[in-house]
Amino acid sequence: MRKTKREWDHDAEFRRFTPMIQRISRFTLAGKKIEVVGGENFVPRGPNIVIGNHCGAYKDVAALFRTVPRPIFFNANRQLFTRPEFNALVKKHLHRHMGRLGNFLNFILNPYKWLFVDYVSSNIARVGAIPVDLQGSKKEAISICEEYLRRGRAIISLQGRGRIDPAEKNPYVTPFGRGMALVAYDMRASDGIDVPVTPLALFGTQWPWLIPGTIRVHVGAPMFVRDHLRSTLEASVEAFKDALERRVDGLLRALIVPR
Repeated sequence: MRKTKREWDHDAEFRRFTPMIQRISRFTLAGKKIEVVGGENFVPRGPNIVIGNHCGAYKDVAALFRTVPRPIFFNANRQLFTRPEFNALVKKHLHRHMGRLGNFLNFILNPYKWLFVDYVSSNIARVGAIPVDLQGSKKEAISICEEYLRRGRAIISLQGRGRIDPAEKNPYVTPFGRGMALVAYDMRASDGIDVPVTPLALFGTQWPWLIPGTIRVHVGAPMFVRDHLRSTLEASVEAFKDALERRVDGLLRALIVPR
């Protein structure tokens, strides 16, 4: 019988795909180098949530695959899990960031793009990525995240739509959702697991593919929901969410303020 997405041995599949993941990451970061500040703050083992800003689309993902020193499992837009939707997403991304040149690249690179789209959409579930419906309910994604944490995994949640938002106070850090704060609260309340949540900021991934530059990753010390508990679940989750957002905002500002 064919295995379902939930039945794959994701850890074994991740190990099997690691060499290809690293090759794809190098390709998507072509022209860029990575500099890490605070790398000692990464949690080396056991349950962990890594939360950060999302201003560079797929380059954020590639940078973290090359930075975090352990297997990581991403919350990912559900559109990445099917060929037609992922293809449309790539086309939209190229147009948004490169205008007419992006449309031209989409046309001339189409055969190679389809190979990439087909490979990623066919295998992203096998390596344990967690599909998130950006427009609908997050209940299933939250359930999978909690299951992964019980298994001692590290999950990655990037906050934002993968681009700079000029309308925000900090264009590189958009308002956080409450999902990961809720997961941390639930794990403590239901399972007695105080999950360390590692905040980090990414800068430099917003530059287009092949444009030379340095991607900087600033990793903060782990934070815990226990330090932000209030009288109710809602108040506790909101307080922790706000604290995580402020911390990531501060880490980002520390990266871009002249030294």
